[in-house]
Amino acid sequence: MDDPLTSSTQRDQEQPVVNPRTPLDWARALLPLVVALSASLLIIFLISHFEDQIEALKGYGYLGGFVIGLLGNATVILPAPSIVFTAALGGVLNPILVGVSVGAGEALGELTGYLAGISGKELVENRTRYATVRHYMDRYGVWVLFGLAAFPNPLFDIAGITAGVLRIPVWKFLLSAWAGKTVKAIAFAGAGHHFLR
Repeated sequence: MDDPLTSSTQRDQEQPVVNPRTPLDWARALLPLVVALSASLLIIFLISHFEDQIEALKGYGYLGGFVIGLLGNATVILPAPSIVFTAALGGVLNPILVGVSVGAGEALGELTGYLAGISGKELVENRTRYATVRHYMDRYGVWVLFGLAAFPNPLFDIAGITAGVLRIPVWKFLLSAWAGKTVKAIAFAGAGHHFLR
């Protein structure tokens, strides 16, 4: 027969300990969603408010999208977003071709972080995030680059540096960055196309 004390202790050990979330934990969890929603609303407002000026963007064409993507992503840690321009350009040109050209420019612009990582200069202020990104890149490689490139977030700069530190071949870095950045750019160009048509 089981000892009632032992059985009770074993049952207590089997029960998971649930830590209630604090308001600060909820705020941290919701912050990315709030930022993404705010950015989306800002893009919609800017596109509808500056419709005439956006029509003039046709003159820049796909090459303009490439250049803006390149310049907007050539900075390390201090992003210069090209999302609004991508959405606006998608409103007046083919959004898929806009996404492909902007994605190519953004991928080439990200070479600055990659080269910093190859040179051994870890320009990462938040070592915890760097360690987390490195852990996942050690396990999943370029899939992490693709995933981080497909959504607007500041972690891609850290991933670019980490790719350089890990000596991921440059063609793999560029291909995965271009694929992810193209997915993101097509989504924003498609949103611009939808709201301006």
